[in-house]
Amino acid sequence: MIKIRLKKYGRKGQPCYRIVAMDSRVKRDGRAIEELGFFNPMTDELHLKFERIKTRLADGAQPSQTVKNIFIKAKIET
Repeated sequence: MIKIRLKKYGRKGQPCYRIVAMDSRVKRDGRAIEELGFFNPMTDELHLKFERIKTRLADGAQPSQTVKNIFIKAKIET
């Protein structure tokens, strides 16, 4: 199953996340199928690729709860 979830990177104490589509069996920081956006919780910066996200959701990808909350904030229907 394809999941849309967060992939962590950045320094200790300064987390940044990539919003990625990946297989549900892969580790959190493992290989992603596609990068769909970027989220920085420290500055509340958010960049999303709306068309690719809509395509992935239409294909049956399931967002994690945190990503679903980010999509609601960005007004993307899940």
